[in-house]
Amino acid sequence: MAKSTTLKEALSKWEEKTGEKANEAKEIKLYGQIPPIDKMDSGLSSLTCCEKLSLATNCIEKITNLNGLKNLKILSLGRNNLKSLVGLEAVGDTLEELWVSYNFIDKLKGVSSMNKLRVIYMSNNLVKDWEFVRLADLPSLVDLVFLGNPLQEKYSLEGTWMDEASKRLPNLKKLDGIPIIKDPVDE
Repeated sequence: MAKSTTLKEALSKWEEKTGEKANEAKEIKLYGQIPPIDKMDSGLSSLTCCEKLSLATNCIEKITNLNGLKNLKILSLGRNNLKSLVGLEAVGDTLEELWVSYNFIDKLKGVSSMNKLRVIYMSNNLVKDWEFVRLADLPSLVDLVFLGNPLQEKYSLEGTWMDEASKRLPNLKKLDGIPIIKDPVDE
């Protein structure tokens, strides 16, 4: 198999292509690298101004080295090989949107410190039980896409997904792209 692309190499290519300096940029798109990025290495530490980082469509297995990203608001890691959300703690005070659809995530450990997280797109992962309630600890979460997870599929077949999920996550305003309308009696 071909050697993977390091973040340093990907950032260098990005700078060449855009004419911007990565350490000054607010948005950096490193999705779909060929060969793919397989590690979130220390190359990320220089991205102190970055507010939106896209590393989607690579082969990343672990979330690491986010410590230097003091301004990160949107992190896109969809279509990788992630199995867990551990490692997000470093951006817990700034991250507002997390895009991790099409991975292999089965547990939600690592999200509890995400105080500003408003949006999570995590369709087509492997979450199969109500460990999902960890998301209720996120005070700002209002929009969740959870389609294609075994838990969602099971309760959708039974016709109870929207009710069960919105009951467990009372602050949600939108689930799987559908606005949640609450009865005034429930509030």
